[in-house]
Amino acid sequence: MAKGPEAFRTISEAADELNVPQHVLRFWETKFSFIRPMKRAGGRRFYRPTDIAVLRGVRRLLHDEGYTIKGVQRLHREQGIRRLVAAGEGEAVAPPDTSDLLNLTGAELSPGARVLLEKTLGDLEAAKARLDGLLKS
Repeated sequence: MAKGPEAFRTISEAADELNVPQHVLRFWETKFSFIRPMKRAGGRRFYRPTDIAVLRGVRRLLHDEGYTIKGVQRLHREQGIRRLVAAGEGEAVAPPDTSDLLNLTGAELSPGARVLLEKTLGDLEAAKARLDGLLKS
């Protein structure tokens, strides 16, 4: 029998629902102070429905929208937990602050960050071509 929408989830159930490995959820707990599942004896984690909603938003921002960990932390600090939940529900999200992308290698870029950087590169190449054309005149 499947659990109801208000039931608590184990880490394996939460990971399956969010389509991320369990170690990612544990890692996010170290990076985001607002992720605090209930822990029972022996340290077993139980995620409340609200925890799942927040995690869904974090996952979308990191994996789909190109946000970095620092970017999600900043979004939480500036707009609160409701903004993260709204992101998980599919609400439009402003483009991430790309100032912290400079420290990343290509292998670490999320798909959203890669698209953003490729678009920026195309814009820069077009600007260079226009300048080259003006200099030749």
